Amino acid sequence: MTTSDTILLLTATSTALIAGLFYGFSCAVNPGLGKLSDKGYLAAMQSINREIQNLLFLASFMGTLLLLPLSTWLQYRAGAMYSFWTLLAATFIYAIGVFGLTMFGNVPLNQMLVKFNLSAASAEDMARQRERFEKPWNRLHRLRSIAVVASVIMVIIACLCKTDISG
Repeated sequence: MTTSDTILLLTATSTALIAGLFYGFSCAVNPGLGKLSDKGYLAAMQSINREIQNLLFLASFMGTLLLLPLSTWLQYRAGAMYSFWTLLAATFIYAIGVFGLTMFGNVPLNQMLVKFNLSAASAEDMARQRERFEKPWNRLHRLRSIAVVASVIMVIIACLCKTDISG
């Protein structure tokens, strides 16, 4: 296995890990949280937002952002143009649709939620805060989930088609 193959394998793994995390949120975490009371929902999301900020998540989330363009360049350098083009598409989709939406959509909503003082809030305050947070956060999460699945599919295609099929 070459260095390029190893990096492509790491790219596929890190992209799939993020897709799996987002899939798990979409299938179980968000629906489960949606059934909680306003106070329970807000407390749970505050806790999740604190816990997600860890080295393991950062390594896969940011690692994918670095590994995708590196794999793209390595495939280009090797002359594997089909893999290059699919990885280039995966890179842009991940950078904009996953990283961009997260940093400029979900993270600001998370930061707004962190500032919300749950212990001092009335039931009406909690209901308003949940309304401002839950629907936009879930909408952005659905979009970034679609983007990361598209990215992982393209990385898999690049793994399967490492040679230039045009010639």
